Amino acid sequence: MLPFVETRRACHSRACYKPHSHPTFSIGAVDGGSSVFTGAEGGPVALRPGSLVFVPAERVHACNPAPDSAWSYQMLHLDVQWLCTVRQEYVDDGSRKVEPVRVVSDAALYVQFCQLNDVLFSVATADEKEAALIEFVGDYDVSQSVWVESVSDTSLVAKKIQPALEYLRNVPTEKVSLVELATLTSMSRYQLIRAFRTVTGMTPHVWQLNLRINVARSLMHQGDSLADLAQHLGFADQAHFQRVFKAYTGVTPGCYKA
Repeated sequence: MLPFVETRRACHSRACYKPHSHPTFSIGAVDGGSSVFTGAEGGPVALRPGSLVFVPAERVHACNPAPDSAWSYQMLHLDVQWLCTVRQEYVDDGSRKVEPVRVVSDAALYVQFCQLNDVLFSVATADEKEAALIEFVGDYDVSQSVWVESVSDTSLVAKKIQPALEYLRNVPTEKVSLVELATLTSMSRYQLIRAFRTVTGMTPHVWQLNLRINVARSLMHQGDSLADLAQHLGFADQAHFQRVFKAYTGVTPGCYKA
């Protein structure tokens, strides 16, 4: 369901790689041990736990553990066209220069990358996973001073996302894409996600899930069956509905209804 991303984890690996390149934009994170990265300007770079490496497509590089040692790492590959589409929503192609290989030591960004991978490896929906990817890419671009328009005035942000909130309230059971919501607000998908976080504390998808659960609570008092509710509210099946309901309320739908 997410053909534009590939991710993996390696634990206590001693595998070594010859210099190579990928057709994808690649992001590596060092979780444990030490290694040496070649491919960045200025020569080989020693990596430590918490280091992140961002490698644009077709750049020759290699990353191997220190001699006679093992290391643990994560590796994520993004389809170049998907990444370009995301960035074109907030970056003028004419203002962007050729992107270099970057080695980044930023504790907060490393934690965010780990959280992103946790989402990708989880049972979260494809929409949730893509939103997490878009948010990470945008935050990375901001941290590297790639131009991203933002709005700091919270009241103005709230006003800008109002059309999206109203639309979701009117169609709580429909599957609404980030593209549709971004169009309603005249924002990029990244700006939309960040604006929703600022105003509601949630991503658009999570906010709609929370809305569906509140609708479910109301309908349950009217005697609707759990199977009917799951179907009506757009959940994959009754088990999916029960799992999400408990995550938001702390009890199963059956216990709540009783």
